[in-house]
Amino acid sequence: MSSVPADPGKTDIDGQAEPSVLRRAVAASAIGNATEWYDYGVYGYVAVIIGANFFPGDYERLFALLGLAVSFVLRPLGGIVWGPLGDRIGRQKVLAMTIILMGVATFLIGILPTFETIGVLAPILLILLRVVQGFSTGGEYGGAATFMAEYSPDRKRGFWGSFLEFGTMAGLTLAALVVFGLTAAIGDDAMNSWGWRIPFLLALPLALIGLYIRSKLEDTPVFRELEESGQTEAAATGALKRLLVDYNKPIITLFGLVIALNVTNYVLLTYMPTYLQGTIGMNADDATLVGVLGGALMMVFIPMAGSLSDRIGRKPCWLISMTGVFVLAIPMYMLMGVSFGWAVVGFTVLGLVYALQLGTISATFPAMFPTHVRFAGMAISYNVATAIFGGWAPVASEALVESTGDLLVPAYFMMGASAIGLVALYFVIETKGSSLGGREIPGLAEHEARLAAKARG
Repeated sequence: MSSVPADPGKTDIDGQAEPSVLRRAVAASAIGNATEWYDYGVYGYVAVIIGANFFPGDYERLFALLGLAVSFVLRPLGGIVWGPLGDRIGRQKVLAMTIILMGVATFLIGILPTFETIGVLAPILLILLRVVQGFSTGGEYGGAATFMAEYSPDRKRGFWGSFLEFGTMAGLTLAALVVFGLTAAIGDDAMNSWGWRIPFLLALPLALIGLYIRSKLEDTPVFRELEESGQTEAAATGALKRLLVDYNKPIITLFGLVIALNVTNYVLLTYMPTYLQGTIGMNADDATLVGVLGGALMMVFIPMAGSLSDRIGRKPCWLISMTGVFVLAIPMYMLMGVSFGWAVVGFTVLGLVYALQLGTISATFPAMFPTHVRFAGMAISYNVATAIFGGWAPVASEALVESTGDLLVPAYFMMGASAIGLVALYFVIETKGSSLGGREIPGLAEHEARLAAKARG
C-alpha cells in the first residue's frame, strides 16, 4: 500500500479541503469582497467631494449618489454572464477575471480629469467606469460566496463562510480609515483638490494581491467532483435555462432575502457618511469615524454570528436579525441625530443586529441551489434584487429626505425591506450541516421528510 502525500491544492480523505487550503480559499474569497466594498466605501465617504468635482450645481450630492447607484444597472447583466460561465468553466477562473476588472476600473476613477478640466465628459467617464465596476461585481459576489461555501466543511460552513462578510466590513473600514487618515494628514483643502484620488488608486494593488492568491488555488472540491463525473452543464446557456425553469422557487425566495439584506446594507453602511454629513450636519471627520468604530465592532461580531448559525441554524439567525432591524431602525436613527456619541451607539446597535444576516450569507444563499446551477442562481438572484432595490436605496433616501424633510426616511426603507425578508424566510429550507455536493438542492430531502412526519402527526 502506498501513501499519497498531502497536496495543498487537494482535499483530504473525507473530501474536505485541507486546513491550509481552506485558509487560502477563505482569504481568496474575502479579499475580492474587500476590494469590491473598499470601492463602494471610498466612493461613499468622498461622495460629497465627487459631487463638487464632477457634478457641480445645486444637486451635486444627489448626482454623486446617482453615480454610486448607476453601477448597479449592469450588475444583473454581469450575473447573467458570469454566473452560468462559472457553472460551466469553474468558479476560480471567473473570480480571477472579475477581481482585476474591479481593481482597474476603480484605479481609473482615481486618474479621471474633473468637470473643470474636460467639462461634461468627466461625469460621463465616471459613470462608464461605475458601469464597468457593476458588471464585474455582478460575478464577484455570487462567485466568492459560492467559492467559499463549497470549500467550507459542512458543519462549520457558517463560521468559515462568515469571513466573506468579514472582508466586506474590512473593505468598508479600510476605506474609512484611508479617507480619515488622509484628510487628517493633508487637510480638507488638499483632500478636496487632489487627495480624494489616492484612495481610488490604492484599489489596484489590493486587487493584484487578490488575483495572486486566487491564481494559486484549484477550483472548489464540490465543483471538481461534479466536473470529473461529467455532470457540469455543457454550455453556459444551458445552465441559465435550467436554472430559470427548474429552480424558480429558490430564485424568488432568495430575491426576497436579498431585498432585506441589501436595502439595509446600502442605507446603513454606504449611505451613512453622506447622510450624517449632508442631512444631520456632522463634519466629515466625525461621520467617517462613526463608520470606523461601528465597522470595527461588526468585524469582530461577524465570525461569531457565522459560528452561531452552525449551532442554531441559518433561519433563526435571519429571523432575529430582520426582526431586530424592523424594531430598532426608528429609535436608532433618532439617536443618530442627537450627537456624535449617540450616532456611534445608534449605528453600532443596528450594525451588530444586522451582522446576524451578514455573518450567514455564504452559508445560506449558495445552499439554496444545487452545484450545477449554484453560481448562476446566486449571481442572478442576488444582483437583480440588488440592482432594483439595494443600489438605489441611498439615492431614494436622499431624494425623499430632501423633499419631505423627514430624517427617518432611511429607517422606513430598512423596516419595509425587513418585512419583505421575513415573508421570504418562511419558505427557506434550513441547511445547517447539509452537504453542498451533487445535483439536488441541499437539505431538501430532510426538509420533505420533516414535513411528511409532521403531516402524519
